[in-house]
Amino acid sequence: MKKTFSMLALTGLLALPGAGEAASLESEIADLKRQLAEQQAQLDALDQTVWHDIGTRFHWSGDFRSRYDYYSRDRYTADNHNATVTEKNDSLMTNRLRLNMYARALDNVEFVGRLAMFKAWGMQNAPADEAGFIGGPAIDGNSGRRVDDNKLLVDRAIVNWNNIADTNFWFSIGRRPTTDGPPSQLRLNEDRRLATPVSYMDWPFDGLTVGYAYDRLFNFLDLPGRVRFCYGRGFEAGLGSNTIKDTDFMGISWDIYNQNDRFVYFQSYIAMDVFNYPDIADPSVQMGSRDNVGDIYHTSALYMDKVQSVNYFIAGGWSRTDPNQNGMFNDPIAMMGGAPANTSSENGYSLYVGTRYDIPNSQFKVGLEYNYGSKYWIGMSPGHDEIYASKLATRGHVYEIYGIYDIPGRQVSPLGNAFIRVGYQHYRYNYTGSLDWNVKPYDIDSATDRMIVSGMGAAGPLMVKDADQVYVTFEVKF
Repeated sequence: MKKTFSMLALTGLLALPGAGEAASLESEIADLKRQLAEQQAQLDALDQTVWHDIGTRFHWSGDFRSRYDYYSRDRYTADNHNATVTEKNDSLMTNRLRLNMYARALDNVEFVGRLAMFKAWGMQNAPADEAGFIGGPAIDGNSGRRVDDNKLLVDRAIVNWNNIADTNFWFSIGRRPTTDGPPSQLRLNEDRRLATPVSYMDWPFDGLTVGYAYDRLFNFLDLPGRVRFCYGRGFEAGLGSNTIKDTDFMGISWDIYNQNDRFVYFQSYIAMDVFNYPDIADPSVQMGSRDNVGDIYHTSALYMDKVQSVNYFIAGGWSRTDPNQNGMFNDPIAMMGGAPANTSSENGYSLYVGTRYDIPNSQFKVGLEYNYGSKYWIGMSPGHDEIYASKLATRGHVYEIYGIYDIPGRQVSPLGNAFIRVGYQHYRYNYTGSLDWNVKPYDIDSATDRMIVSGMGAAGPLMVKDADQVYVTFEVKF
């Protein structure tokens, strides 16, 4: 009995140190579990506040385009106004990268943005043109749209406040979506509308919109659409003793009917206190004193539809000048002789038609387009995508044929797409001065008018008779 008790006591004494170590180990494990739980909670909070937010609320997309252009033009010069000289660039290669951003601040407030880089191969500025600038000088109205360097520029930056007070009204402000408007999406191989205004207005600017969306026009016609009041600034005069005024845009943009493939659109606006020349980024470009020259009224309409595999559209435009005492479409030679500035209003007109056939059961699409501009037509399109010269600002005729090949493959993202575009454009100019409202349009086919222009020397408008352009693009959307 005594022996048995001694053995039990000894066993208990031997076990006492082990019990203390086990209790300490269990305490340390509990502390580690608590620390791990705290760290996991911090990670979960971080995921909710940063990574989860980025993944579900902030969205990126983009597109990349490599493009080849051949361009040739025949023009009369100041040295010889009776015979044309041929100028050409056998190969202009460009890269364009655009990054799109989208984020929500509130359930009814969103941000939409786009950054753009557009450069020529082997250049960090615009390629040379002995008669001017390829794509025009760098101004606010072609920022991000003109071949330049490899900087990422803010092409669009917009905040939308939707469903104000639970109504169909919305408010939008920022760098506006005013380039590549309808019907440009057809030849650019896009399924959706790319901008608000019809492509006669291809001018990046800063401004605001107040709009209203409806399902039934005037509450009794089954015509879904939306109407907008738009305002923007084309030039900021700044602070100083000069008397020049800001240049502002103001007007109405109306989707009269927009359902399925049918789209009926109307826009009308005024460019108030327009400048004789804009703010040019390159300080070495001197254009003389800047001044306001009056107002420009601009109205256009568009009808688009699709029948089976055939897309088609017809658009028309009207421009009208309302000059002040400085005049518009002035005759410089006559004014040098003492004649007054042209303060009469001049009307211009344009017609734009086209079609695209989506070949059934194939990856190919083929399109044709034609546009015409009259003597005094003003196309507000310094942000055009033709590289050299805006076709919709042409005072004359432009013919275009193009083909699109959609590269086959499994789509791995909702916006993913890749295709090749090949096109040819022929320009036939009737009058000088496309995109300009300062100098009188001179008849290209008139020997007398050409002689007058040649008398202006290098200061005179270009006398391009015709031009041909071939382009090939490889484009990827992601």
